[in-house]
Amino acid sequence: MTLPVEKAGYPLIFGGAFVTLIFALLGMTYLTLIGLVITLCFFGFFRDPDRVVPNQPEAVVSPADGKVISVSDVGDTPFYEGRCKKISIFMSVFNVHVNRIPFGGSVRKVSYHPGKFFAANLDKASLQNEHNAVYLETADARQLCVVQVAGLIARRIICKVQPGNEVLKGQRYGIICFGSRLDLYLPSDAKIEVAIGDKVKAGSSRIGRLAKS
Repeated sequence: MTLPVEKAGYPLIFGGAFVTLIFALLGMTYLTLIGLVITLCFFGFFRDPDRVVPNQPEAVVSPADGKVISVSDVGDTPFYEGRCKKISIFMSVFNVHVNRIPFGGSVRKVSYHPGKFFAANLDKASLQNEHNAVYLETADARQLCVVQVAGLIARRIICKVQPGNEVLKGQRYGIICFGSRLDLYLPSDAKIEVAIGDKVKAGSSRIGRLAKS
């Protein structure tokens, strides 16, 4: 990457830089400093660093940067048929917000659901908040689902994959703007390797592994 920033942030970054430049040319020192801080905040939020993806066939990598806020066995969910394991990751405004594919395979379905904007760390946010679910199928027909969930401040979910796409583990596939969460649904026999409170990084942190078929 020539510029380690998600393209969705370009309008805000360049817009902020332009306004800051105008303030500077007009000699408005105080407003120039405010504009500079805001522009740097936009740059920091939309940063998109490269990551080293674990070269381990059965490893599931984190789809998001942030803190693990829930690890549970669940059933009766629209995101997975039958019982499964769910990992929820909360992203604060200080985290990288670019989302990555947790395991290679093909995209079976993408389902967007408009909804509310509760705080992303609440359990009810998974179903009631605006969200976008990407249903994945591995080469040996195992099912996964990764769900981008909008938060209290987040108002924009970007997803760049479509049904039929072949995707790679650690591949960038979307971003949620300004604070949110991401839920990952895995087969019930998957081995979870993270606990509540753990800090993870998208594409590089190993959070579990799928059982060998």
